[in-house]
Amino acid sequence: MTAIAKPKKNVHDNHNSDTQARNLISKRTNLLFNILLVVMCILVIFPLWIILISSFTSESSLSQYGYRLWPMEWSTMAYSYLFRDGSIMVTAYKNTLIATVSGTIISVITVGLYAYALSRPDFKFRKFFTFFSFFTMLFSGGTVSYYNMCRSVLGLKDTVWALFLPMAFSAYWVIIMRTFYQSNVPEAIIESARIDGAGEWRTLIQIVLPLAVPGFATVALFSAIGVWNDFRQCLLLNDSSEYYNLQYTIYQTMNNLRFLKENASRMGGVSVSNLPSETFRMAMAVVTVGPIILAYPFFQQYFVKGLTVGAVKG
Repeated sequence: MTAIAKPKKNVHDNHNSDTQARNLISKRTNLLFNILLVVMCILVIFPLWIILISSFTSESSLSQYGYRLWPMEWSTMAYSYLFRDGSIMVTAYKNTLIATVSGTIISVITVGLYAYALSRPDFKFRKFFTFFSFFTMLFSGGTVSYYNMCRSVLGLKDTVWALFLPMAFSAYWVIIMRTFYQSNVPEAIIESARIDGAGEWRTLIQIVLPLAVPGFATVALFSAIGVWNDFRQCLLLNDSSEYYNLQYTIYQTMNNLRFLKENASRMGGVSVSNLPSETFRMAMAVVTVGPIILAYPFFQQYFVKGLTVGAVKG
């Protein structure tokens, strides 16, 4: 009988097996990590649940029983007051949605084009424009010059453009996208496209953009959150309530409610007992945070990859 020779194990395979064995965790440790993650998730969800339930609770019940996991008395008065006919909140919500969508689109386009030029090694003025962009991260003109430039020179006074146009570009996003282009778009693919006769625009649109989707999603998420939560632009540039955004409108509304509550005794004949206060705060928190929470899962698959670009070298 012919003896069958057993294949010899490679030393490299043994090393990989030992490394994988050391990286494995025990069942007890895995269970501990799972419990820890569940507890952390509960701690994160618990405040959101309290805010949501409190917004659907009547003002009298909330004052009497306090914050509860389930309301003693259901009420949608806060939302009715928030979105009543002719309410400025509806206009503010519309302005915020327009500003967020428009600002995100402009940010993705401008940042993507600027960063692509900086990522090309054959771009003659790459170092100059890289320094020009990075310099704005270190120094700024100050609030006074910014205020005069936007209102007097650019004419961004009492317009919807003031809510997003000054925030439509960021040097930090440019650096992220430039690094993403360099790390995830192989130079050989671009060279092969040029050999096949593709121009710069066709190479960018058909070759580079599909490979850079995680980077664009990261920039889009940063831009959308920044415009949605912005308070400063409306405070500086818009005087008319017709062009207020959601954050500034909430600030003004809460100040007015607080003023009415504190001065009710001095205002003869004016009853403010039926005005929602605490539930109104919770309702505003829900309508403010809700869209961002709902939009985040659609970006999550790209968000981590976009943030960790360049973190691993190999």
